[in-house]
Amino acid sequence: MSDNLKDDPNFRHGVTDRPFDADPQPLTAPRLPAQPEAEAASADAAPSVTAEAAPPAAPAVAKDEPQAPAVERDREADHRVYEIDGRLVSIFDLLRRFGESDLQAGGLSRLADLHIKVGQPARYRHDGELMPIVNAVPVSADVAKALVYPLMRKDQIALLEQEIPRDIDAGYHFDREQMDFRINVFHDRDGLAMVVRALPRNVPDTHALGFPDQAVVDQILRLRQGLIVVTGITGSGKSTTIASIMSELNRTARLRIITLEDPVEYVQRQEQCLVSQREIGRHCETFSGGLRSALREDPDVIFLGEIRDTETASLALSAAETGHLVFTTLHTRDAKGVVTRITDLFPAERSREVSSQLSFSLSYVIAQKLVPRQDGQGRAAVFEIMKNSSAISNLIRTGAWHQIYATMQLSAKDRMITLERHLTDLVAAGIISQETAVQYANDPSQLTATGQGGGNAPGVRPRRPRV
Repeated sequence: MSDNLKDDPNFRHGVTDRPFDADPQPLTAPRLPAQPEAEAASADAAPSVTAEAAPPAAPAVAKDEPQAPAVERDREADHRVYEIDGRLVSIFDLLRRFGESDLQAGGLSRLADLHIKVGQPARYRHDGELMPIVNAVPVSADVAKALVYPLMRKDQIALLEQEIPRDIDAGYHFDREQMDFRINVFHDRDGLAMVVRALPRNVPDTHALGFPDQAVVDQILRLRQGLIVVTGITGSGKSTTIASIMSELNRTARLRIITLEDPVEYVQRQEQCLVSQREIGRHCETFSGGLRSALREDPDVIFLGEIRDTETASLALSAAETGHLVFTTLHTRDAKGVVTRITDLFPAERSREVSSQLSFSLSYVIAQKLVPRQDGQGRAAVFEIMKNSSAISNLIRTGAWHQIYATMQLSAKDRMITLERHLTDLVAAGIISQETAVQYANDPSQLTATGQGGGNAPGVRPRRPRV
C-alpha cells in the first residue's frame, strides 16, 4: 500500500468510509449549485421505486431520526446532482433507500441492487425485478461521475480515468447509516456504470433462512471436515446462507476460521471462534494463493468465496480431504451441476481421479433460488439439498451422474430434497403460487400435486423416478 493512500482520510481498512471528511472527486467532476433551503429540506427524502402492484412510498426522514452534523449535511448537499421528480438527490440519498422500514421483509431489504448507467434512469432491483425510480431523469455522463466518485478512493478514481479504464470491485461502509454495500464500477459503450448491492450488517439466524429441514443445518454444524458447496445464480442468497451457518459456528464452537472473499461481504464478529477475513486483491492476490497460505495457518474452517479455476478446485478438494471443513460457492442451477462443473475444470484424462476425490471429500451441496412470494411481500428461499451418502458417493465415483437426481428423490431418510419437491411444498403451504413453481422449477415435469386443489403443474404430469 502506498504512503499517500495510507494518509488518505477516505481510506480505512481498505474501504472508502466517512465520505465527507475529504472530497475524493477530481476537479472535473460536476457539482451543481446548492438548492434553496426549502428545496433542500424536501430533498432529504430518497426516491421511491416503480412497482406494478403496490409500489413503495417515497421515503421521508423520520422526525425522531438523529440528524447529521451541520457540516456533514452541508457537504452532502453539495453532492445532490441527480434529478428525481423535480428534486435533486445525492448518491447517499439513494443508498438510504435500502434501509427504509417499508421495504424490509424478514429483517432484509427487498431492494437488492441499485443500477446506474449513462443514458438511463437509475433503477433498483425490487423483489428480483429491475424497476426504474419513479420520475427519475436519464443519467448524464457528468451526473454518473458525481454519483459514482463519492464512493471511490482516489486511487480507484485514477484507475477509472486511465486510457483503458479498469473495473473496480470494492466494499463501502456507510457508518453514519449503519449500512454496508458491495460496489462494482465499470464502463460500457455509453460511459460509466455502477451496481451497488446492499449487505445486511446483521447476519440472519439459520432458522430464518427457510431450510426445508433444520436438521440439515444441525448436521452441517457438527461437521469438522469435508467440502460444502452452496450453488445458485448470482443474487440467490449463497453468501447469506454461508454467512449464517458460519455465524452459528462462531457462536457455538471454538474453531479457527479463515475466509477468502472478493470482496468481504458479511463481517464476522470475534465470538467463540478466532476469525480472519481476507480480501482478494488486498490481503492476498488470488483465491488459490490465499488458500495455499491458509493451509499453513492452522485453520479448522475455510470459506473460499468461489471456485474459479483448476488450481483452486484442486486445493479445495485437498483441504477437505486432509481434515478441514471447507465452504465454497459455485454458479450452477442444481446440485448435480456441482459435480459436473468441478470435474469439468480438470483435463479429461484426470476425470476419473477427480471424480474419485470428489466422492470422498464432498459432504453437502445446497442449491438455492429466491422466488416471489404469493402475498407480494418479498421473496422466499427454495432449496435443493444433496448429502454425499454412500449411494450418491458411488454415483459420483463411477460417473453415473444422470442418476443423482432420481437417487435424491428416493433419499428422504437422508434428509435430501429436490428443488421441485420444495417448490411443491411451498405451493401447498400457500407461500408461492403454482405458476411461480412452474416458472422456477428446473424440471416442471417433476412437480407433484399440491394440497391447494391446483393439481399438477399446468400441462405436465409427475413422473415416477427410475434409478
